[in-house]
Amino acid sequence: MKESTILITGAGGFTGRHACRHFAAHGYSVAAAVRREDGEPPEGRLYVCDLTNKAEVRRLVEETKPRFVLHLAGRNAVADSWKDPLGCMEANLLSTLYLLEALRGLANCRLLVAGSMLDFDLSNSPQPLHPYSLAKTMQVLTAQAWSFLYSQEVLVAKPSNLIGPGRSNGICGLLAARIARWEKGTDASVFRLSSWHEKRDYLDVRDAVAAYRAILEAGQSGTVYPVCSGTMRSLGDLVVTYRGLTPLTLPIEVGQTEPLPPPLPMDAAVTQSLGWSPSIPFAQSLSEGLDFYRGALT
Repeated sequence: MKESTILITGAGGFTGRHACRHFAAHGYSVAAAVRREDGEPPEGRLYVCDLTNKAEVRRLVEETKPRFVLHLAGRNAVADSWKDPLGCMEANLLSTLYLLEALRGLANCRLLVAGSMLDFDLSNSPQPLHPYSLAKTMQVLTAQAWSFLYSQEVLVAKPSNLIGPGRSNGICGLLAARIARWEKGTDASVFRLSSWHEKRDYLDVRDAVAAYRAILEAGQSGTVYPVCSGTMRSLGDLVVTYRGLTPLTLPIEVGQTEPLPPPLPMDAAVTQSLGWSPSIPFAQSLSEGLDFYRGALT
């Protein structure tokens, strides 16, 4: 795969920046696509593209002519999806359709679409938990359908909650940022959790991008590959771990909201059959994530 071009969409995001570094370190020529230039650019050749603009997407593909595509771009905030469901659908589904169509005329290109563990079961009547779940479910369904209808090399990764160093809007990133401000003395507000018992699977983002490379290099088209740690942890587990990483008494308020139903069980055996396995411990991911935010405040 040395010197093969990989196009990474959402390259300026939490996972995207790690992906650009990872693939560049493994000999790939990285084409990093961002919606706008903002702050420090990700590693690789930078391309500015609005993926909800069909003409811009086609131009991006024509300019980069990738051998591989890692599609990370989209909106991943559940709360925002309630406020702007159409924008969520456009960012996650329409962008994927435009990318699939632009790649249809490009021979021997493999596309990996990053789905979500928050999708819903289509065997029953549509009952998504939120518009984000609907958008990601439709995104994956469309990617698999395109693989079948047009014999395109399309694969799907289904990541769990990704954590680790870098700027993230996930619960671990939000709490780490607050702890860093508490330690610095620039924030005295209380951090509120809806529940102590809500559970999710958490995986270091660097392990996730290593899995993405394994899937792109050796995965089977049309297949969904779970990318997870295999361990469910509660929000309470997060708090307990963070308490061990700071001398502060954390001002955290826990509500009595009924926990959301846990995601469908994930088993990464099919992904591990490609030679991948997670290697970064949970506590290390939280510690390095907290150190990132401490460094950002200096």
